[in-house]
Order: sequence, then structure tokens, then C-alpha cells
Amino acid sequence: MKARVLVVDDAIFMRKMISDILEGHGMEIVGEADNGQLAVEKYKELKPDLVTMDIIMPEMNGIDSVRQIIEADSQARIVMCSALGQQALVQDALAAGAKDFLIKPFNPSRVIEVVTKILVQNAAV
Repeated sequence: MKARVLVVDDAIFMRKMISDILEGHGMEIVGEADNGQLAVEKYKELKPDLVTMDIIMPEMNGIDSVRQIIEADSQARIVMCSALGQQALVQDALAAGAKDFLIKPFNPSRVIEVVTKILVQNAAV
């Protein structure tokens, strides 16, 4: 069964880039969001297997979005996507419940490695 992924980033080209990488490895992009508030709403509606989440976004940032999603579903699998130099924010996101992080610009093999690891870990639970 294909993993169902929600891609969240305020930059359309970043959503496209990560979507292309994931789809190229047999995953299904079930939705996209360009801000944290929409991400929470789409998560509740779509119930994806995994979320890729940008940190810096309008409306609601990725860290607050992670908190709300984890509050709604403690089993949510969220991978943060950050630019270099955002290590402190990544730590906040992991503390809020994110499972791992990816650094932009994306290295396709690293994206697949992290996403697969999280999907497999949680499938075994």
C-alpha cells in the first residue's frame, strides 16, 4: 500500500520538489498546505501516514502546527523541513513531537531515507 503524505511549505517550488521526490519512490501526495493553520485542518481531514512540515510559514508556524496535530493525534508522523541555521527551531519542533528533520535544499536520497525510516518504525508499533 502506498504511503499517503501531506506536504506543507509556504513555497510552491519546495512543495513540488519534495512531492516529486516522494512520488518518484511510490508515495502518494494526498494534499498540500501553504501555512500551518491549513496543515492542521488538512491533517484532520486527510489523516495522512506522514507530514513534511516547513518551520517558517505565515498564519501559523510549523512548530505550533506540529503541537496542534500531535494534540489531535499522538501517533502523527511529522518530518520537519528547515533551512540551514534553524537548528534551535528544529529542536523546538522535535520537542513538540516531530519525528525527524530534513535540511533544505533537499538531498533526494536523504529525504527517502528519513521518510522510510519513520514509516517503518511506526508500522512496527
